[in-house]
Amino acid sequence: MKARLQVVFFTWILLIWHTEAEFFTSIGQMTDLIYAEKDLVQSLKDYIRAEESKLSQIKSWAEKLDVLTSKSASDPEGYLAHPVNAYKLVKRLNTDWLELENLVLQDTTNGFIANLTIQRQFFPTEEDETGAAKALMRLQDTYKLDPETLSRGNLPGTNYRSYLTVGDCFGMGKTAYNDGDYYHTVLWMEQALKQHDEGEDTTVSKVEILDYLSYAVFQFGDLHRAMELTRRLISLDSTHERAGSNLRYFEKLLEKEREEEKEKSNKTMTTTEPVVPSGAYERPLDYLPERDIYEALCRGEGVKMTPRRQKRLFCRYHDGNRNPHLLIAPFKEEDEWDSPHIVRYYDVMSDEEIEKIKQLAKPRLARATVRDPKTGVLTVASYRVSKSSWLEEDDDPVVAKVNQRMQQITGLTVKTAELLQVANYGMGGQYEPHFDFSRKDEPDAFKRLGTGNRVATFLNYMSDVEAGGATVFPDFGAAIWPKKGTAVFWYNLFRSGEGDYRTRHAACPVLVGCKWVSNKWFHERGNEFLRPCGRTEVD
Repeated sequence: MKARLQVVFFTWILLIWHTEAEFFTSIGQMTDLIYAEKDLVQSLKDYIRAEESKLSQIKSWAEKLDVLTSKSASDPEGYLAHPVNAYKLVKRLNTDWLELENLVLQDTTNGFIANLTIQRQFFPTEEDETGAAKALMRLQDTYKLDPETLSRGNLPGTNYRSYLTVGDCFGMGKTAYNDGDYYHTVLWMEQALKQHDEGEDTTVSKVEILDYLSYAVFQFGDLHRAMELTRRLISLDSTHERAGSNLRYFEKLLEKEREEEKEKSNKTMTTTEPVVPSGAYERPLDYLPERDIYEALCRGEGVKMTPRRQKRLFCRYHDGNRNPHLLIAPFKEEDEWDSPHIVRYYDVMSDEEIEKIKQLAKPRLARATVRDPKTGVLTVASYRVSKSSWLEEDDDPVVAKVNQRMQQITGLTVKTAELLQVANYGMGGQYEPHFDFSRKDEPDAFKRLGTGNRVATFLNYMSDVEAGGATVFPDFGAAIWPKKGTAVFWYNLFRSGEGDYRTRHAACPVLVGCKWVSNKWFHERGNEFLRPCGRTEVD
C-alpha cells in the first residue's frame, strides 16, 4: 500500500503543472498521459486481484458449507445428537457467518478509487477532446484523407496502427455538429453508419446516427436525401417524435418547392429537372484566402521549384564572414530558395543539446500565443495549435551556447533578440500563414520590447517528422521539410527596414510524428551596422 501511495504521489507531482489542460496542443506533454494511464491500469489490476482473492475465499466457504448443510439437513436430529456438531452450528451462526459478512462487505476499491480521484483532476477535459477531434478533421482536410482512411488508421510512417470504432466516428460527428460544422458532421456520421451497417459491435444505435445525419444533410439543402434518411430512421423507431416532425416539415418544404417550380415553369414555358446534390458536399470556404495553396504545399503539391531556379541553388561551407569561431569548423550551408533567400544549415544542434533543451522547456510549455496586432498583447488563437516556452541563458549553459552559435552563423547580435522560443506541436499541430514581422497597420506590435521590428528568423528543427509538418511559403510556393539538427534562416525585412511580404509562411499540421522546434527572432536594434541599409527600398 505504501508503494502504491508513492506511485500516486509521484504521478501527481508529474502532472501538477498540467492544470491549464489543452493536452492536444502538445504531443510532448501528452506522453505523460501514457504513464498516468499505465499507472491507473496497474492500480486497476491490483483491485481486480484483491477482488478475486475475496471472491475465492467466499467461494471456498460456500462450497464447504454446501457439503456440510447437505449432510446436516438430511437428518437434523441425528446430526445434532453429536455435541460437537451442535457446538459448531452455534459457533458458525454466531461468529463465522459474521466474519463472512465482514469479508463480503470489505471494500477493496479504496486504493484504486483514491488513485483515480487524484489523477482525474489532471485528466484531459471536454475542451481537449473537442480539440483532438478538430485536429483529426484538420488533418483530414489538409492531406485529403477520407474518413475511411483515418478510421482504419492507414497513415504513412506509423508503427502503431489504431482504429476508430462506430462510437469514435459518432463522437467525431457530434463534435462537428455542436460546432455548426455540418460538412464534417455528414462525413463522420456516414462513416459511423457504414461501419454500423457492416456489423461492428457498438452501443451507438443507427437511430442516433441517422438523427444527426439527416439534419446535417438538410442543412446542405439536400431535401430528398434528408427525407430518405429520416424515413429510414422512422422505420427503425416509429415513435421517434423529432424524426416524425422533421419528416412532415421536409414534405411541406418539398411540396412548396414543387409548386414554385411549377409556377416558374408555367411562366417560362420550359421544364427543367431540379438539381439534387448527390451526397458529396463541398467544404465551405473559410477566413484564409490562400487556404488551397497552403494545404497543397503541405501535401508537397504546387512547389514552384523549377529547373531554372534549381540551378541557382548551391551548397557551401559557411564561416560567418570569417568569424574566428567558424574558420576551423564552418557550417554546411545549403540554399533552399533563391528569392527571398532562404538557407539551411546542417549540424547546428547536437542530439545531446536538443534533448537538454527539450528537458528544460517541457515543464514550462504553455499554449502558444500570437501578438494582437492592435494591442501588442499576447493571446491564444485557433490558427496556432502548439505549446511553447521561452528559455533564458541563465537557465542552462546549453541555451547560451546555442544562442552564441546562432549569432556566429548569422552575424547578427542576440543582445536585442527575443529569448529562445521552444515549441512542441500537438495533434494536427500547425501555425497557419502569418508574418513574423509587424506590418504598418500594427506599429505597436513590438513596442513593449523597444528593439524595433523582427529583422530575421532562425528556425531550428529539433526532431524529424514522419509525415507532414513542413514549413511552407504560399506566396512563392516553397516547402521546407523538418530535418533534425538542421536550421533554416531568412530575413523578414529588406535592408531598408520595409517588410518583405513574400515571407508570409506557415507550419503545416503534423500528420504523423512529434515536431519540436526552437527559434530566435533577431530585431533591428543593435544590427544597424551589422546589416546596414541598402540603396533601394527592396535591397
